[in-house]
Amino acid sequence: MGFLLLLGPLVTIHEFGHYLVGRFFGVKADAFSIGFGKELAGFTDQRGTRWKLSALPLGGYVQFKGDMNAASMPDSSVRGSASEEPFDGSFHKAELWKRALIVFAGPATNIIVAIAIFAAFAMAIGKPVIAPVVGGFSEQSVARDAGLEIGDRITALNGKPVGDFYEVVDEILPFPGRELVMSVERDGDMVTIPITAQSVIRTDQFGNEGRVGQIGVMPNSGEFVQLGPLDSVSYAASECWKITTMMVSGLGQIISGDRSVKELGGPIKIAKYSGEQLSLGLLPFIGFVALISINLAFINLLPIPGLDGGHLAFYAAEAVRRKPVGARGQDMAFRVGMALVLGLMVFVTANDILSLPVFGS
Repeated sequence: MGFLLLLGPLVTIHEFGHYLVGRFFGVKADAFSIGFGKELAGFTDQRGTRWKLSALPLGGYVQFKGDMNAASMPDSSVRGSASEEPFDGSFHKAELWKRALIVFAGPATNIIVAIAIFAAFAMAIGKPVIAPVVGGFSEQSVARDAGLEIGDRITALNGKPVGDFYEVVDEILPFPGRELVMSVERDGDMVTIPITAQSVIRTDQFGNEGRVGQIGVMPNSGEFVQLGPLDSVSYAASECWKITTMMVSGLGQIISGDRSVKELGGPIKIAKYSGEQLSLGLLPFIGFVALISINLAFINLLPIPGLDGGHLAFYAAEAVRRKPVGARGQDMAFRVGMALVLGLMVFVTANDILSLPVFGS
């Protein structure tokens, strides 16, 4: 249930972003599908767009006029003709900047949804604020062993200023084993303390495990500060950016081998987590929706042919070359890109299955 409430609306919103901007620029849509594969139900509107629900609910697509398939590969009849023939409602005959905006609209819509959720939380509940002051230590604390004392105010980590305890957490939690130089204020003096974050396997109430960085410091109590509409949007945008940078860091750690590829998750794991968050209540679930919405935007903006980021990469090349990439080059890139996407889907799904308790993981 949580999975359907999560992925269905997010995919629909993503594709609706493409559709609305396409409509704004006069591009005709042949099909709007939630899911892939065989059509289960649908109808055709007065503009000729086929709205349908398809068998495989792992995504969706808008097929504009001139698209050969759901990946928006151009039909052979429109290849290379964007600057040679008048615009007739075909996506591939629209001006380059319009095509780029139509493609970017999908991920942008997901980002807007996440910002709206975080901004609504900030206005309704407030922004959590905790001073970066050491209030205590855990039983095993590398910070205490390194010389940190209760009452110390953390001012910087590796030369990067911090003004809130959450900023300290953001610099430590995603980076197990990271070497840190902590600057603290103690009785009016500045003290520099080198620390190496512990690598700790943390287990949540549902039994999900994750490897995190930890130094064993506890803060004093904090407060919630009410924000107005503009400040809430600014705060929400900064939270989205923070989450995105964590995703980039996590992906970099997997590529470099600092994290296991087993930490990658797919649709089964998303379904599991969404159900767990829904069981905790509406607010935790909505927060999880925002997180997945950012994740969906991030993945789609990767420069892989077949994804939105791949199309944008082609348009960037077209802007530099002043002509589209050749048909053969596009075909090869799309084939390789789709093979990568399908291969990744198979891999993360296998990861998800092997992580189920029945397999002893």
